[in-house]
Amino acid sequence: VSTNALMERLYLKYQQRPWTETLKLVHFCMDKPLRCPVSNAPDGPLLSCMEKLQRSLNDKSLFSVMNRLESLSKQKGLNSHVGPSGTVCYITSNMFYIEVQLEKDGNVLDAKLAHLGEAPVACDDLVQHLRMKNYDAFGKILEDLSNLYRIPGNSEMKAKGYLALQSLEKDLYAMSLLDRTQDANRITEVLHGKVGHLVPRTGGTPMNIEFYISPYQILEAELNPGSQVCGTKAVVTVEGTDTLHKLPLSPLLVDSEAGEDSNPAFLPLTDELSMDLSAYFLLKFHQPIPMSSSRIEEIQMLTGMLIKIHLVSGIQITALKLSPLYELIIQSTLQEKCSEDLSTHKSCFFVSLPDCPKHCYFINTGSEKSDLAGALVSKIPFTHPKCVPGVIEILRHQMAYNSLISSCVSDNDINEDDSELLYFEVTPHKNTSFSVFFIHPMKENLACVVIDVITSREVRCSLHLHPQDPTLNCSDDFLSRAVKRCMSVPVVMRAIFRNAAKVEADS
Repeated sequence: VSTNALMERLYLKYQQRPWTETLKLVHFCMDKPLRCPVSNAPDGPLLSCMEKLQRSLNDKSLFSVMNRLESLSKQKGLNSHVGPSGTVCYITSNMFYIEVQLEKDGNVLDAKLAHLGEAPVACDDLVQHLRMKNYDAFGKILEDLSNLYRIPGNSEMKAKGYLALQSLEKDLYAMSLLDRTQDANRITEVLHGKVGHLVPRTGGTPMNIEFYISPYQILEAELNPGSQVCGTKAVVTVEGTDTLHKLPLSPLLVDSEAGEDSNPAFLPLTDELSMDLSAYFLLKFHQPIPMSSSRIEEIQMLTGMLIKIHLVSGIQITALKLSPLYELIIQSTLQEKCSEDLSTHKSCFFVSLPDCPKHCYFINTGSEKSDLAGALVSKIPFTHPKCVPGVIEILRHQMAYNSLISSCVSDNDINEDDSELLYFEVTPHKNTSFSVFFIHPMKENLACVVIDVITSREVRCSLHLHPQDPTLNCSDDFLSRAVKRCMSVPVVMRAIFRNAAKVEADS
């Protein structure tokens, strides 16, 4: 049937029906919640069209804003109704509700959130999203709030899970104040704080911890005051499980003072201070982090819990299924730089630096059977606040290592016959170290720099040359300071070749 004939048949079918009935049908389709993926639903195309229409409409009236909030709440599995005044919309569940106050022209006056048994609290984040008509962000908050209560059991058990999360948040905030000096800034807290730079939960936005930031991001923040330069973050939340775990129901940190070995002191987890719940705490990452198997094992020993592994396909399992760590780092770096899924088998990359010939890096990814295998980690479960400082240190260590390897990865392309290229090979050496091989600038023998990431704040380098080759005027201490300052392999290699050029010129 042609398009014109189909439209004519539709016109003849509905021309006798009143406009009010058509409006009801449209609103019904727009309000129908998306309980399954659009692609799998029989009415998926219609719902997709309705959602696109809603996104395109500019909500300029009280009626349209109310409809949008009602439709969005249904899509997220929540209830909604309009207050007696006609200018208040309530989005409700069994465990919490949101009160959105509107003006008669549809502008948002205020938004308040109330959890079960608590008084409503004004939420600036909700107000900001609604005033900017950012319904995607507002919907994400609704999802996060609902997920707080996805715990097996009745309303009382769900409320206990939320109480456990509150207790954890209080302990984490108290730990963030330990050893903090008056002149401590955000960068210092990110790199050195016991729990990084902690931002408490406000309204519908969960607590998050920023625990690592690269030197280039720090430089960007210094050159652009007021810019929103963010490092790697983790969200603190609670999640339901199939097994019982003992979770604290009240803060456990003792007077916010460190105990032995500068570690925080906690009260014992007694029956009065805890409860067995089908839930555990989580550190969730916005993007999965490539982690070596040894780092994963360290975290599992520290928390006493298995880590769910985020595979390349997006599936989460409990058993470890490992891949070459360098391959995972390459994949994550390319996705971040290119915003698309490029081949993980690519191992040759071209890096351009100012005042220097272009570098070509061959990254030896090894195999999943090597000492440096790993997996993508998206969540880290735990049950006690004392685990968090140790987990943060392990994450920092891994991020420092990843930063050095990713500095050799680029999406740049170049002609293979470029005679100005400098060639390097990056090869795994040991669990926390790797080697960079290159041709001696003045001879034809191989030279090598071994970079060992001892901690996120301590990196050691050693330069190895053939005994008969001339020196490159680069001490191990000089290279170690250079790596620590920039955390970039290409920048350090450029420094080596510059010093070599000076030595050759002097001779």
